[in-house]
Amino acid sequence: MATLKEHDHCYAMAGNLETNTVKYREGRSPQTASRRSRELTQSQCARLHTTGVLVRAVHTTRLYIDVRDDQWPIVYCSDYNISFLGLEKLHPFDAGKWGRVIEFLKKAGMVRDDTLVVPVEASEEDLRVVHSSGYLSSLKLTSIVEGITEWSITVAGITEVPPVALLPNFIVQRKVLRPLRFQTGGTILAAKLAVERGWALNVGGGFHHCSADKGGGFCAYADITLALRFLFDRVEGIAKAMIVDLDAHQGNGHERDFMNDERVYIMDVFNRGIYPHDGFAKRAIRKKVELEHFTDDREYLHKVHKHLEEALVEFTPDILLYNAGTDILDGDPLGCLSISPQGIIERDQIVFEKARARGIPILMVTSGGYQRATARIIADSILNLQELKLISCDEAEQSHSSSSVLESNKLGALPRSRSESLVSRLRSCVSHSSTSQDLNKEDERYSVDKPDSLNDKG
Repeated sequence: MATLKEHDHCYAMAGNLETNTVKYREGRSPQTASRRSRELTQSQCARLHTTGVLVRAVHTTRLYIDVRDDQWPIVYCSDYNISFLGLEKLHPFDAGKWGRVIEFLKKAGMVRDDTLVVPVEASEEDLRVVHSSGYLSSLKLTSIVEGITEWSITVAGITEVPPVALLPNFIVQRKVLRPLRFQTGGTILAAKLAVERGWALNVGGGFHHCSADKGGGFCAYADITLALRFLFDRVEGIAKAMIVDLDAHQGNGHERDFMNDERVYIMDVFNRGIYPHDGFAKRAIRKKVELEHFTDDREYLHKVHKHLEEALVEFTPDILLYNAGTDILDGDPLGCLSISPQGIIERDQIVFEKARARGIPILMVTSGGYQRATARIIADSILNLQELKLISCDEAEQSHSSSSVLESNKLGALPRSRSESLVSRLRSCVSHSSTSQDLNKEDERYSVDKPDSLNDKG
């Protein structure tokens, strides 16, 4: 069980640093760092020891809630889903996929409402662990006409839906940003659950284009950075983390946040020809794999397997945060890759096998995916992980079995084997592969006859 650090009232930002370099790990200038340190002092969130070590108070948060043993470490609530006057349809992002993932899992008999973990909305104080006050203020009101500050220009840019700029901000807060704050709280909580249970899954989150000071690409809050900062500050034994970003797009947000931070190793596999083209952020990637348009299953899975194995040899994290975007799916209008549904399921399996075989806690977030088919693929992938025993929750499964027997008895029918029906359905969409206990067979499975392309930047 992860425990809060003994002295959770404060933490050292960096050893024996001058005040004006406290934010050096984020790539900030001394002037920006000095401004940030003054901001902390004014809000009584920092104090300077006589040794010159800047220490910031760890605020009291409601995000780390208690979770029952009979609940899956799967975080979700209906507040994740975005719907505002139909304007969400102007962006290809599927703003309701999270709820459909859960519906598929319920129909498969894996989860019920009472065996899911419901997160708390991230507060402004929670968000300020990473985000500047200026950035958070820009999400509220923006003046485009002198004296009128009722517009949502910043949010319109982040969501890439221009009409949002003309909506009153209170509507944007409730219909767009509030769901994203719930998902952000979900990622932060799921990271702690991963440490406690060995694995966890936030059905939302994965806002990998957002950094401390800037949002973009439908990402308003830096949930990945926040989740790791919360762990570093509050959870004993978590000092190093690996981000494995397998969304089709480069994860430039967390890359900018962890620039030059030796605690965080970033592996990013992305299509080099699409948004965001952030050359500066690429400097933070320790294992960079750039793909060409229309990369297929065979080449993709080989590269994921090969480079993840190398990354885990180079760096041993205390937690692995897996950004499992499904915009790699063939036909995705923004990802421009050619990965099949079976390929996505196999990809997720590779990552979980490698983490679980090494005893590394793993947190999965779902990130991008711009086709309605992705909800079913995510659900099928989760069911595959369960069937292979890469994820489990004995208490939740026993609770479900007991409930199924009672319900069947009420109906006068014999209980049907859930695992039997699950295996039958999964066989139709994915061929089971070997487990991580046989790494030699695993190497053969993902090998290709040709060498890596010249674009492989590992």
